[in-house]
Amino acid sequence: MVKHGIISTNFKAFAGVDTMDEFIKELDPNLDYLEHKIIGNEVIVYAASNRKICRCPYCGSESARIHSRYEKSFQDLPIMGKKTKVVIENRKFFCDNPDCGFTTFAERFDFLAQKGKKTKRLIEKIVDVSLNTSSTTASRTLKDGIADVGKSTICSLLKKRYASS
Repeated sequence: MVKHGIISTNFKAFAGVDTMDEFIKELDPNLDYLEHKIIGNEVIVYAASNRKICRCPYCGSESARIHSRYEKSFQDLPIMGKKTKVVIENRKFFCDNPDCGFTTFAERFDFLAQKGKKTKRLIEKIVDVSLNTSSTTASRTLKDGIADVGKSTICSLLKKRYASS
């Protein structure tokens, strides 16, 4: 089905339900696949957390009380040669610990830095591609089917990786 340049696929036409759910669970076993769309040269995968309880990153208290929900999007490694964006229905929780300095906190995932826009595994791929070439050439190479990344981002990632060396 094509609407306004967007190809909306039935899950089974692109990959089996189990396959796409396995892909999402590679990022985090607490994520469930919802749906996906193919728009041009990009796959957009929608997922949601299945955690019942989250731990406050500030005090360590557990909470099941949801404050709100919002969409968090980030880039990941390509799927079938197409750039991949993952959109998670992220949640904010109440922290009920009266000794904690925060009343709410956002759900976090190990595969993504706190305010990250790229998965850790994508960052590793970007750094690997960038090691033996200029940042301009690496940016062009990466934009051709891997991820949208600028030369300044490449330089920043390389500096972070080798700052302690």
